[in-house]
Amino acid sequence: MAGNTDIDFTRRNKKARLLTDPERDQLDEFIDSIHYSSRYNDDHCEYRHVQLPKAMLKKIPKDYFDGARGTLKLLWEDEWRGLGITQVGDFLVKYNNAFSADIGLQSLGWEHYEVHEPEPHILLFKRPINYQPPGQH
Repeated sequence: MAGNTDIDFTRRNKKARLLTDPERDQLDEFIDSIHYSSRYNDDHCEYRHVQLPKAMLKKIPKDYFDGARGTLKLLWEDEWRGLGITQVGDFLVKYNNAFSADIGLQSLGWEHYEVHEPEPHILLFKRPINYQPPGQH
């Protein structure tokens, strides 16, 4: 989501630092315990927060953390997806005779823009309202 000037990109790694296979294996036990909030919105963006199990933070590599803040850095999409904040691909769920690609999974277009510092296991995400993935307009 290039163009989001309200995200402090200095709080990210310069480039995505992908997990190694052993690092990813240490996080597997927590994947089913990640909680996804419902979406909520303002006039410009929709938001959701993702709650990681607290014990999971101890297994995430140290270079994913901001030493000055004591919280996770703002993560690149490849980084947060690597932590298990999504599953490969989206799926459609029929709900009230409409299809949704966003129940329980972190679908496309989301940007990690903040960590809720009082509860550092809660990551805040946003994307433009009515986001359409490229090629699906």
